[in-house]
Amino acid sequence: MKAKYLYVLAIILLNGGIVLMDEHSHTYEDSEEVVLWMNTVGPYHNRQETYSYFSLPFCAGPKESISHYHETLGEALQGTELEFSGLDIDFKNDLTHTKYCSVKLTEEKYKEFVYAVKNHYWYQMYVDDLPIWGIVGEIGDNGKEFFVWTHKKFDIGYNEKQIVDVNLTSDSKVKLEIGADISFSYEIKWRMSKVKFEDRFDKYLDPNFFQHRIHWFSIFNSFMMVIFLVGLVSMILMRTLRKDYARYSKEDDMDDMEKDLGDEYGWKQVHGDVFRPASNPMLFSALIGTGYHISVVSLCVITFAMMGELYTERGSLLSTAIFVYAATSPVNGYFGGSLYARMGGKVWIKQMLMSAFLLPSLVCGTAFFINFIAIYYHASRAIPFGTMVAVTCICIFVILPLNLVGTVLGRNMSGQPDYPCRINAVPRPIPEKKWFMEPSVIIVLGGILPFGSIFIEMYFIFTSFWAYKIYYVYGFMLLVFLILAVVTVCVTIVCTYFLLNAEDYR
Repeated sequence: MKAKYLYVLAIILLNGGIVLMDEHSHTYEDSEEVVLWMNTVGPYHNRQETYSYFSLPFCAGPKESISHYHETLGEALQGTELEFSGLDIDFKNDLTHTKYCSVKLTEEKYKEFVYAVKNHYWYQMYVDDLPIWGIVGEIGDNGKEFFVWTHKKFDIGYNEKQIVDVNLTSDSKVKLEIGADISFSYEIKWRMSKVKFEDRFDKYLDPNFFQHRIHWFSIFNSFMMVIFLVGLVSMILMRTLRKDYARYSKEDDMDDMEKDLGDEYGWKQVHGDVFRPASNPMLFSALIGTGYHISVVSLCVITFAMMGELYTERGSLLSTAIFVYAATSPVNGYFGGSLYARMGGKVWIKQMLMSAFLLPSLVCGTAFFINFIAIYYHASRAIPFGTMVAVTCICIFVILPLNLVGTVLGRNMSGQPDYPCRINAVPRPIPEKKWFMEPSVIIVLGGILPFGSIFIEMYFIFTSFWAYKIYYVYGFMLLVFLILAVVTVCVTIVCTYFLLNAEDYR
């Protein structure tokens, strides 16, 4: 419930207000208006290629005005393009076969329908936030005739005052011919259902896919990797460091002549250089602050998704992610700003701006570039200009000020250097080492294990994204996120030890 309230609050903040409406309360009185939204149409075999439903020469129903309409920021960013169908549907009121419009096929409209049928176009609709899919038409047995379905039969289940189930049956196959007059019709059948409102999305979920044995095996495999890495780190910290301490203690007992003749090596030699500022402290601190920010946002959004079942509302997960990212911006400023201050940085305002806009500029820049391609092809994925302005305003008027607050707090509360040893005035030369001990090689090799711990989960996430499956196993995601955090920590400790032992303090 808390996540639900936070989601509603996010909608208020991100859209400047909230409109009370039936589709948000999901309750209807007898004979009250129920809206059928037409969303998108596109090829079945490429489900990310979508266009407006009325980009095909379909016709709308006679009803022109509706009592309400809504679109959240998350819906707009995801390319949801709801258009009113014009069909008159009233709660619990059956409707027999009713014609609502007709289309005269010109040569242009004929070609558009034929192209859609050849490419197996299907369309998506919504009734009370429940998705419905239907096919445009089909190809004849000889491959030269093309047909379009002209009748939509809606079977709607209700439990008390709430809609819990919607099914669509396409009927009345009509042959496409130039000059033909095609009539479209619909009918409504209401029935009582025992399905509870909170369980109405269960039929859209695919437990056979998401809870497959491979999914469980990947979690087990990642867990074993964590045990191995924790053991490796423990061995390094306990056995290897103990030997290092013993060797350094023995060296302390030697006189100067023995030390000069001895073979000095290891991480103790760079104790006066390890706290030297990074070569590019501004970018480094911005990356560190952004990393903290992403970690906090990921943990919060996954937790909210587990508590609130955000997959049941269109665009709610994205809206929640934007709200949480904006609200937790002080985290970025605090850790990035304090680190920059400890490294002796002076132009902290420039660092704060870089930290605030580093991730949004990368994400928004990529999204807007793809968006211009979508606009060129008139795809429904194209983000409206007003939505782009809204996202820009969130970055400037919400994220930036909160980042400034975090930076000021970080500089004042933990911006003073607290290093356990002083930094040498002259940087120590870095000795030559094997090629596999170079930082660039260790960075690449160090990323293999964290990626290995999450790549199967990423497969499930991307499959749900590309194949219109609803991802709902956020418990798995939380577990994998925690495993990823532990693996990253362990790999970082091991790689840092290897580099320090090679006397590379960078």
